[in-house]
Amino acid sequence: MKRLFVISLLLLNAGIYAQNDSLLTPSKVIEFGDYYIFEGDTLVLQLDEVSLPTRLLFKNKKDRIYFFWLRKKVHKAYPYAKLAQERLTVINKNLEKYDNKRLKKKYIRRMQKYFEEEYSNQLKNLTRTEGRILTKLIHRQMGITVYDMIKKYRSGWSAYWNNTTAKLFKLDLKDTYEPGIDNEDYLTELILEKAFYEGTLEPQSTVLDFDFDAIKTEHSKRLDVEYRIDW
Repeated sequence: MKRLFVISLLLLNAGIYAQNDSLLTPSKVIEFGDYYIFEGDTLVLQLDEVSLPTRLLFKNKKDRIYFFWLRKKVHKAYPYAKLAQERLTVINKNLEKYDNKRLKKKYIRRMQKYFEEEYSNQLKNLTRTEGRILTKLIHRQMGITVYDMIKKYRSGWSAYWNNTTAKLFKLDLKDTYEPGIDNEDYLTELILEKAFYEGTLEPQSTVLDFDFDAIKTEHSKRLDVEYRIDW
């Protein structure tokens, strides 16, 4: 719940949105041997040595580079979503100890202050793409959107304005995680599956009800990649 404040403040904070994902045009990829510069990010890829639980076939080099660019974004955002779920579980448990509404609010404010001091600076450094991915991963981990968390733990009016502010910066706090119908979410789940398999991210099951193995069978062997880059 408090983590949601961090999330809310982070996603609602203009500082976070001010971070651009790209210094180059979307179609421009600069290649130097094993080094690629894609949307302002330098990637070192040994593409032939990448092992995935499910072998991915890309239609072209640019799609492959975009996938690994997105992978960097997911790897940066996921730990915050995981932390959010863990903190929310603890806070919910602690709130059960309070019968008094006033004491609950006091506890929430105390937690809010702590998380703001602890994580706000880190969250402000997220790019717009990373912020968008984080909002979706929070839904993946908790089954509730950032907007609904703000509404639940603060107020509907606050949630309305926070969401309005976020939209000005191309983020929708009502975003949900739907790998079955959303291409970026599908790619994100593939990235998580690979990371969990290789041990580069600590696994945490989704609370959402979807069968990713079944979803994968519906996709062609050659990966469809839809570019989504926020400026």
